[in-house]
Amino acid sequence: MNPGWIDARLFRDFQAEGTDAHRLCTMEDGWVERFGHDILISFKRVLVRERLIQELKEWANGVLFNFARIFARFVPRRNEQREPPQLICGDPAKNLQTIATERRLKFGIDFGAGFSVGLFPDQRENRSYVRRIAPKRLLNCFAYTCSFSLSAAYVGATTLNIDLSKKSLARGRENFALNNLATLGHRFIADDVVTVLPRLARKGEKFDVIILDPPTFSRSPGGKTFHVENDFETLLVNSLELAERSSHVLVSTNCSTLREHALEVVARYGLKAARRAGTLHRSPPLPDFPPGAGASSIWLTLR
Repeated sequence: MNPGWIDARLFRDFQAEGTDAHRLCTMEDGWVERFGHDILISFKRVLVRERLIQELKEWANGVLFNFARIFARFVPRRNEQREPPQLICGDPAKNLQTIATERRLKFGIDFGAGFSVGLFPDQRENRSYVRRIAPKRLLNCFAYTCSFSLSAAYVGATTLNIDLSKKSLARGRENFALNNLATLGHRFIADDVVTVLPRLARKGEKFDVIILDPPTFSRSPGGKTFHVENDFETLLVNSLELAERSSHVLVSTNCSTLREHALEVVARYGLKAARRAGTLHRSPPLPDFPPGAGASSIWLTLR
């Protein structure tokens, strides 16, 4: 088997636990992910894309996996240059939407909706942690398609989901429906997180789990910008105003300059600035992601 690809045993383990959304391969300048019966290749150089396509076919034969389609997307240096994946193998008449599962929960995937297809596999263990601690009220900032909220709702929580994109929140509602979960008691707010958090604090709202997984950069309709390197500390301090005692806060990012140590500095600063006490811990490493790949994450457990 070519280096960088998961082995047959891990592939079978994912199947057994009801997960068909995960990383298959990671190499320099590219990676491969599975979403249901479809494949998504992300690449920074065309030669890497061609190599990954060839190795994928060899790997799939070795583990007896029959994939339906291959999509590929170029990973540019600047986020504003990102484009939706392109179909490079498979039936072009087939719907670009499909369904993937993660530990029996269903998530809508859309290869035509944008650069991101609807679910980030590198947050799998953090979503599972939410299910284990079974919160009563979860605040999902930068909610995207509400995957964390779905995990919380599955174990009985009510959720508040905030995202600038109405379309993403609509997909979040669809994810609830896919799993036969009513949206009654769950709120979906299409607005700027930075603006909404102080409003929630003034109302006295409190949550026992808060999810902070912001984009590296975003711009609100009013022109306000969010840069994770500069603004994460303030975001964390404002969110801690909404945290119950004994609550849990996820601090996570894909920003390459905020890896594990830098993220820990942000977390400790936030606790000190908000005059809160708490401990820090990380979720277990993902078996399908090599060290340094995927999002960096720290959980704060408040006292």
